[in-house]
Amino acid sequence: MAKVSVVIPTYNAEKTISETIDSVLNQTFSDFELIVIDDGSRDKTCEIVKTIDDSRIIVFSYPNGGVSVARNRGIEHAKGEFISFLDNDDLWTNDKLEAQLAALSREPEAGGVYSWTVNMMVDEDFNVSFVKGSESTLEGDIYPDLLLGNFIGNGSNILVRREVINKIGGYEPGLVFSDWDFCLRVASKFNIVVVPKPQILYRKVSGSMSSKTYAMEVEGLHALEKAYETAPADLQHLKKKSKAFLFRYCADLALSQHIDAVDLKYAREKLLSAIRLYPEIIKERYAQKLITKFFIMSLFPKRLSKLIIKNSKKIISSPDPRGNTR
Repeated sequence: MAKVSVVIPTYNAEKTISETIDSVLNQTFSDFELIVIDDGSRDKTCEIVKTIDDSRIIVFSYPNGGVSVARNRGIEHAKGEFISFLDNDDLWTNDKLEAQLAALSREPEAGGVYSWTVNMMVDEDFNVSFVKGSESTLEGDIYPDLLLGNFIGNGSNILVRREVINKIGGYEPGLVFSDWDFCLRVASKFNIVVVPKPQILYRKVSGSMSSKTYAMEVEGLHALEKAYETAPADLQHLKKKSKAFLFRYCADLALSQHIDAVDLKYAREKLLSAIRLYPEIIKERYAQKLITKFFIMSLFPKRLSKLIIKNSKKIISSPDPRGNTR
C-alpha cells in the first residue's frame, strides 16, 4: 500500500496533463499512487494518460460532475495514509512530497501542510512569465488568519493526513473554487505546518480569470458564511474584515484581467464594498495601490494605462488575499 495518494481531477486537459503527471512521477519521494479521475473529458485526455507507462498510475472515468466531485471520487479510491491533490494544468517541484512529508513528521499533531506557490502567467501568445504568490510562514493554529484570505492559494497545494478527511469530510460538491472551504475546515480542527519554499506552479491563462471572478466572489462568500456559522465567538468580529478582503481581492483580479468597462465597473463596486465593510482598509498600501490602478485605467486609454502601470513598480502589486503588500 502506497504511503501517499495523489489525486488529479482532470477534464479536457490534453494540452497539459502529460506535463502535470510528469511533475508527480519525477518526485524524489516515490512511495505514492497516482489516481487520475477523468471527469467526462471529450478530448484525448484519457488516451494520453493511458499511454504513460507507470504502474503507480490508476485511471477512473466518470460522467462530468465538476472538480469537487472528481476530487471526492479520488478520495474514495485513495488508499494512502496521506492525500494530496493536483489540478490537471498545475505542476509540482520534484521535492514537493518529500519536503511536505518531512514537515508533517516533525509535527505529528498537525493535520496538513502547505508550501509556497509561484503563478505561471500564460498570455494569449502562450508566453509564460512567473509571479510570486503569497509567501506565508504562518503555521500552527492558522484558522484566524485563513478566515481573512486563502494564503494557501489553490487546490494543488495542501497535503493532509487521511484521518483528517475522515473527520472533516471531502470537498463540497457543486463548488468550483472549493479549496478555501476545504482548507478552512481542516484548519478549524487541526494545526497546519508550512514548507517555506516555492513548490507549486499554478497556471493562470490570460483572460480566463475575468469570467471566473464573479463565481469566486459568490463561492468565497459561501465559504465564509459556512465558516462563521461555527467559528468561535472570539473570531466573529473578523467577519466584516474577511468579506472586505475578499471583495478587494476580487477587485484586484478584475483589474489584472481588465478587458472592458464591465471589469472596471465591477472593480469599482468591490472596492467600495470593501471600504464600507472595513473603512480601515483605505489605510493599507495594497488597497491604495488598487485604487490608484483603478483611476489610471479609468482615465487613460487601455494601451496607455497598461504602459503606465507596467513602468511604475510602485503601482504594481501581486494579489495577497489577506491584504499584505509585498
